Amino acid sequence: MAQNHDHPGEQAAADPIRLLGIRDAPLSVDEIFTAVGDSSAGGTALFVGTVRDHDGGTDVTRLGYSSHPTAEAELRRIAEKIAADFPVRALAAVHRVGELTIGDVAVIAAVSCPHRAEAFEACHRFVDELKREVPIWKHQTFADGTEEWVGA
Repeated sequence: MAQNHDHPGEQAAADPIRLLGIRDAPLSVDEIFTAVGDSSAGGTALFVGTVRDHDGGTDVTRLGYSSHPTAEAELRRIAEKIAADFPVRALAAVHRVGELTIGDVAVIAAVSCPHRAEAFEACHRFVDELKREVPIWKHQTFADGTEEWVGA
């Protein structure tokens, strides 16, 4: 069956940004997945970033995230850009700040679009721009006692 791009479900939603936040409490994959549910979406891409036990070949023992007061506004700016560039039906993202342990969820982003390829590409770009543009900094402590700020 041929795709009908004139159908409203093939277009971006009028207000696709469902949930954005910077939080100091544990994050929920279910909350984000539910937020991007849309009956017109044929594809939902979900990214979950977790704290790993190493970086650059060195064991990580502790990790903390901090953010600038403008972080949520920057997150919204990026979400609006993604929604303008793709036929986004729904979009949501949250990033955690504070002290995290190995295995904790640090960031969750999800995008729903009419088709899977659009959802994958939109989510990929959204996460890349979030990591590059949103003023959130990572402080890592390594097993050898050294420390490093990332993104600062």
